[in-house]
Amino acid sequence: MLRDLIAHKRYANDAMLTAIAQSGRAASDPELRNLLNHILIANRFWLLAVTGRPFDDDRESPDSHSFDALVQRYRTTHQEESAFLDAAVDADLARIVEHPSIPGGHCSVAQAFMQVCMHSHAHRAQCATLLRRHAGVPPPTDFILWLAGRRT
Repeated sequence: MLRDLIAHKRYANDAMLTAIAQSGRAASDPELRNLLNHILIANRFWLLAVTGRPFDDDRESPDSHSFDALVQRYRTTHQEESAFLDAAVDADLARIVEHPSIPGGHCSVAQAFMQVCMHSHAHRAQCATLLRRHAGVPPPTDFILWLAGRRT
């Protein structure tokens, strides 16, 4: 299920980024760009925590100068998440991650990935609202629709 949720997150993020790119005005909206950057930074934090790499705020938090650069950073993050999960076994997912920024100081790898999925989902809903302000059409990103499409 966790692998499905992460794969869905990738699909949903890609669909939202594509819809935003197709609405030229939305791609340049500072509020929307800040929100997309926030989602990405959170994804990067959890990915780096899970893989045991340090989170360098200056390196990981730059506001992308172009929408295309932001999209590329999303793709790189998705690829790294997938590579980790493709090789992960149950013991890897049960491993405890510790970091002072994690509420309570620690969580399992599986819980970290669940947080990433839920956090991204909530903010994609906000992105959809901001996209509508620019007459854009948010894509359908429901998990169950994505799942049904994979079965066909």
